[in-house]
Amino acid sequence: RQGTRAELSAHSPGQGAGSRHEQGLPGAQACITLTNRTGFLCHDQRSCIPASGVCDGVRTCTHGEDEDDSLCRDVPQSLPHFLVAHCGDPASWIYSDQKCDGTNNCGDCSDELSPVTVCPRCGPGWWHCPSTFFKYCDCISRRLCRDHIQHCSDWSDEYACPGP
Repeated sequence: RQGTRAELSAHSPGQGAGSRHEQGLPGAQACITLTNRTGFLCHDQRSCIPASGVCDGVRTCTHGEDEDDSLCRDVPQSLPHFLVAHCGDPASWIYSDQKCDGTNNCGDCSDELSPVTVCPRCGPGWWHCPSTFFKYCDCISRRLCRDHIQHCSDWSDEYACPGP
């Protein structure tokens, strides 16, 4: 799991991290994890767990509030909005920390590509190309480069990518 450095973040202009709790656990607060992803602030006000660690069947917060019945009774409707991201298909959703992570979590790349999501170009450790591998969208992990397997439709992963 993530570290314990919790930084509060705002969800929308004029509203603090803990001011929105229209569903789920009253007073649920967002935080930024050590990997710069949206997280859930435990009641100890120090532990920040990844959004995808909420309602995953594992009590990560000291008092187990990340698995509280009020949060997990009707996922995703019972989750605070800051923990949920919607996919291109309105019936599909992912945890907010899964957006722009380089992986096709929605199944249609809407969590990685516009117009649904605006993500930065491929980060360090990634190669930009039209992927042939369903798991990725427009970036592949550099560890897949020069492995004698085509992962980019233009073969750039085998001929142009510098590798890991």
